[in-house]
Order: sequence, then C-alpha cells, then structure tokens
Amino acid sequence: MRRGLQVLGRKASRSSGGALGGKVNATPPIAAFSSDSSITVDLSKAFDTHNLDSAPPTSATATKEELVEYLRLMYTMRRMEITCDTEYKTRTIRGFCHLYDGQEAVAVGVNSALDLNDSWITSYRCHCVALSRGSTVEQIISELFGFKEGTVKGKGGSMHFYSKSHNFYGGQGIVGAQVPVGTGLAFANRYKTPPGENMPVAIAMYGDGAANQGQIWEAANMAALWKLPMIFCIENNQYGMGTSIERSSSNTKYFTMGNRIPGIRMDGMNVVAVREGMKFVKDFVGSGNGPLFVEMNTYRYHGHSMSDPGTTYRNRDEIVQTRSTRDPIEWVKKNLIEHSLLSPDDVKEMEKHIRKEVQDALKKAKAGSQPPLEELFKDIYCDDKGGNQYPPYIRMPDRTKSRTFA
Repeated sequence: MRRGLQVLGRKASRSSGGALGGKVNATPPIAAFSSDSSITVDLSKAFDTHNLDSAPPTSATATKEELVEYLRLMYTMRRMEITCDTEYKTRTIRGFCHLYDGQEAVAVGVNSALDLNDSWITSYRCHCVALSRGSTVEQIISELFGFKEGTVKGKGGSMHFYSKSHNFYGGQGIVGAQVPVGTGLAFANRYKTPPGENMPVAIAMYGDGAANQGQIWEAANMAALWKLPMIFCIENNQYGMGTSIERSSSNTKYFTMGNRIPGIRMDGMNVVAVREGMKFVKDFVGSGNGPLFVEMNTYRYHGHSMSDPGTTYRNRDEIVQTRSTRDPIEWVKKNLIEHSLLSPDDVKEMEKHIRKEVQDALKKAKAGSQPPLEELFKDIYCDDKGGNQYPPYIRMPDRTKSRTFA
C-alpha cells in the first residue's frame, strides 16, 4: 500500500533540526544555505491507525537544515551499503551481509524522533541503524572486515553491531530474537523511571518475515499486561527472505497484529512521515499507555542478503518502479530543489563530497588489522571482580594453533 506525501508550501521558520548521529566529516558549505526556510508537508494520507483515539498530525514543518541533514545521512547510508556490496563481491567481506538500501528513511526518521535515553535493538539488517545511532562509516566497514578497529572490535560482523553508550543493543542474527530482548529493555526503562515521569522508550525493529513468530506475541502480551514503554516496529519491506507478504502472512495489516494493542501504519519511504509518526508513538508509550505496534511500509532494493539476487521472486520492473516513484532520498532532493532551498548543483556537490567521505573511510578501514587471539574469549567470562577471565585452554580447529593461558 503506497502512502504518498504532498508538500503544501514554504514558510519562514527558525526551528532547527535534531542531532542525527552518523558521524561523518562535515559536509562542505552549501550555497545560499539558510535555516530560516522550511516547507510544510501534508501528512493526511501518511498514516492508518488501529485501536487509537488519536493520531499523528495531518501536517508537519521540515526546515531546510533538517532536510539537508536527512539527505546527508540517508545518502551516506546508501553509498555505504553500495560500497559493502562491492566489497562483498570482491570477498573482502565474508559471511552474511544484509543491506538496507531503500529503507533509509526508517532509520533516519526513527532516530530523529528518539533520543539517546531510548533503547534501540534491531535485526541483522543493522548497518544503517548503527550509523544513525552514532557509529562511523569507518567503524562499520572495519567491523564487516573483522578488524579490531570495528564497532565491536571485529567480533560481531555484519549482524551484531552494538553501542552501550548510545543505548543501541545491536542487531540479532536469529530471526525475531531481538523482540523479547527489546521488551526486557522496555521493562528496565519502566523499572528505573520514578512514578509519574515520562519513561524512555524501547524499540525493537523486525521484518515482516518475523512478524508471525510466537515469541513476539508472548513478549507483546507481557508488555501489554505491564504497560511497558515498548514499540514493536515491523519494517515491512514486502518480502520475508524470498517470500512475498501475501504468501507468508494471513494478515498483511501488520499494525493490527497486536489485537487489542493499538497500532499505526506509516509511510516508511518518507523521512518526515516517519519522524512525525514516531514522535507520536514515543509520547504515547512513554506516557504509560502501554505498547504500540508500528508498521513501516518500506522496500529493499537488494535481495534478502548478498546471496539472494532479489529477482527470482519479483521482477526488475517492480524494483525500477519503486526507485522512480517512492525512493526516500529522491523525495528529499526533489523538495529541496523544487522549493529553491538548494540548487541541483548544490545537491551534486554534496553527493560528490559524501562519495569521497565513504571512499576515504573504506581506505582507512582496509588499513586495519585483525584482533589478537586474546580477544577470542574476552568479554565472555568474568571473574568475581568483574574483570576478564580466560579458560585455561582454547581448542582451535587446527590443533597446532590451540592456545593455553597461564
């Protein structure tokens, strides 16, 4: 189901954009930049609700500064994922690799509505969520290479990014396993918040392919009973692995799957819709109303993983049509240009600079090194003082390389 947004007009505003994370080098100055310009976006067709007496606003303002930041971060994500595609094909990245291109507006929109006190956990399609939550391109690519300069010192790989300081609890390799953990994070947020105060929220993001798992309903049931500040967020990219939603789910209105738990479906291809929708959701669950099911109507351009060509269960025309009519990056570029907030040359210069940033990050990442053998059992066992404890002997596949610790 497509949810288009329409720009109503342009007006003066002095509001500024929020911090989005994703630390890359500063974008060069853009001609005629002014944070006093903004557009008003029609959101009247952007949302569907379930069991809710209220809804997100029917319009929203986006400043030039915000739109430029959204474009910067989403385009960085896109270039990073394309780079990962290339490196995987040259075998410098091994193992599983699930790319996010096409879904960038979800990660950026969610992050612009939440803050660092809120807890976030997601699936194995997690590179871009890690970038929005504060990791750098260099750290992410280093992690994919298995190098110690990576986000989790080369021990996580593509599916297991993590940042405790930013309340990002990473990606999960087991389908749907992040949802009960996210519910536990919501429980912790409620437990630690004094009565009467708004609670930090927790969000667990998972795909349509995981949406019918029993563990999700068990977690949702507890979240509803205890009125936890929990967001069950389904990134509906239309295909669970190689199976369309029509073939895999008897109910394709995923935002209604909580039954009595309220739900909302939003245009996951538009960053402003996601931002405003998630602001509403954060306020709802953080105020003690209990959990909420969110469905992001989005699309992935790559296959399920790098081993999936993505064209055996859908045709190329469908992918091309989505790119040409619903691409989240093109929507922002179009509005910046059509409302004279940026010129086409400004956008091209910005894209050129970001491409160079990503290539520079790749070059630095390739200069990294593998973690030492001592890291193999570090942060797994601890002694009674909270320090690292190593087993006396580590058996390696090649017995001659096994290691004995003193």
